[in-house]
Amino acid sequence: MAGRPILVAGGGIGGLAAALALGRKGYAVRLLEQADEFGEVGAGLQLGPNVFRMFRELGLTEAVSDLAFFPRALVMRDGVSGDEIIRVPVNTPEFSERFTYPYGVIFRPDLHRILVDACRALPGVELQLGRNVVAHEDNGDSVTVTCADGTRHEGSGLLGADGLWSGIRSSVVGDGAPRVVGHVAYRAVLPIEQVPHHLQFDTVVAWVGARTHLVQYRLHRGDIMNLVAVFHSDRHDQGWDVFGDPAELHASFSGQCADVQALLERIESWRMWVLCDREPVRNWSRGRIGLLGDAAHPTLQYLAQGACMAIEDAVCLADRLERCGGDVAAALERYQSDRYLRTARVQLTSRFYGEVFHLSGAAADLRNYLLGGRSLDDTYRGMSWLYSGVDDAGGQIMDPNQPDPTRHPASE
Repeated sequence: MAGRPILVAGGGIGGLAAALALGRKGYAVRLLEQADEFGEVGAGLQLGPNVFRMFRELGLTEAVSDLAFFPRALVMRDGVSGDEIIRVPVNTPEFSERFTYPYGVIFRPDLHRILVDACRALPGVELQLGRNVVAHEDNGDSVTVTCADGTRHEGSGLLGADGLWSGIRSSVVGDGAPRVVGHVAYRAVLPIEQVPHHLQFDTVVAWVGARTHLVQYRLHRGDIMNLVAVFHSDRHDQGWDVFGDPAELHASFSGQCADVQALLERIESWRMWVLCDREPVRNWSRGRIGLLGDAAHPTLQYLAQGACMAIEDAVCLADRLERCGGDVAAALERYQSDRYLRTARVQLTSRFYGEVFHLSGAAADLRNYLLGGRSLDDTYRGMSWLYSGVDDAGGQIMDPNQPDPTRHPASE
């Protein structure tokens, strides 16, 4: 651990996963987080089998499994009629045989705390709070970061894990502000005993409607219910986290079935996010400076893969740095080459799924007909690219049944 540390800007899930992955490989890491304390807004995360593979590599399987909830199925229901459209069993023997790892959901603060604790247990990982990165420079053989409080930090490389509105991305990619897509997400959690008994499902349920959908699933060992209500709105143009307007929410879901209304009525205060993403790019590194997670490839939530992709990034980057003998610039170049096709597919497929969720009229009828007629084998096969399309070191496998031609021969 001698020499300059690798600097990580951002103490969210992606930044902490990167610090942990690098620290477990023996690299010194200094993470700079602008907040004065670690914390996450309470919301849920879905964890596909692909990220449980990464948890095994990070030594987190037991800690995550202790706090996660493991649903019986993924279900889509019609938000107007209430009818079930499709049910996909998960965490069954057949699912495990196909994907090896489970499908879980977790309270975001729980996962964040697990990552913080794991990083603090490593002697080479330093977590600094109150450090808002405002400037950075690649010096050729090192990088220098300046924070708002005037402190300067020198490192062997810099990872921008500073999210959708990444300041570091502006110097690496330079593609301006994120794309506002016109979807607004209201999120809230509710103690399970406050949820109507007949709606206390042990499944992940998406109630889909015209330009709307509502997702519900249990969190924190099943003790609380996570609710995410998404609808189209042209009233908002920034992706910030603010309190939502209940009147706008209820107006958007008017006319939907009694069960949807019963869930929405139980929440008095909602947090609102304006949803944004960016166009996929091939290059998100320059010299000793690279991006990770939403800073590199922000995605809409319709595949539930934003946090999963960031954690895959972290494992992949640490592996490539080790394979490159600590050469930061070479590792960043290889890491992005081994990740960009997979993350681009997630970004674009998430956009498509958003449209599918929000169909109306005959198009919605066709969606329901086609999804309702799918066999379980067809459904699992359609999931394979996502849940089985990554190796133990975070590298993409474009066809899980075939060797990946995009992999560097040296990484085999």
